[in-house]
Amino acid sequence: MPNLVDRLARGMAVLGGLILTILVILVFVSVLGRGLNTFGNSDWLNGIAGGFAEWLIGTGVGPIEGDFEVVESGIAFVIFCFLPICQLYGGHAAVDVFTSLMPKGVNSFLQALWEVVLAGILILITVQLFEGTMDKYKNGQTSFLLQYPVWWAYAASFVAAVATSLVGVYCAVARVIEAVSGRAILPGSGGAVH
Repeated sequence: MPNLVDRLARGMAVLGGLILTILVILVFVSVLGRGLNTFGNSDWLNGIAGGFAEWLIGTGVGPIEGDFEVVESGIAFVIFCFLPICQLYGGHAAVDVFTSLMPKGVNSFLQALWEVVLAGILILITVQLFEGTMDKYKNGQTSFLLQYPVWWAYAASFVAAVATSLVGVYCAVARVIEAVSGRAILPGSGGAVH
């Protein structure tokens, strides 16, 4: 089971990284197009090289229409793709001002408690994403510019949230076992190192 969970978390992180890379390229190309369009329409360029300015604008250079809609949908998906690996390896930020002074047994109990709470919250978010997906599917809502069905983005985030919830439940069970048995199961140490 640990290898399966690890592969799921790593696979989701790789998928999230690929999608994030595509989104970064999309934003770069859109901003570059917007800048070139502004440059082509500038009085300065038209005064110095009107033919070049006319040619530049004639190429159709400009921002990518609806880029913000794609980025908005994609980032939600990417966040859920990165959560499983963060959860599995204990990469969430931790403030341990008081807990660092407590005995190891108390810290193990607190870690298990918060892991269970987080798993519950992840499940709740997943359920709400499912409800949102069904609602958007039923009402046929589309994005403003690109007119793609909004439920597509919800569905993609829901699938990633299911993976996140599965890893969250695994981590919660593992932390409880760790607290009871005293042996380490999860690779993470319970917080990001700062």
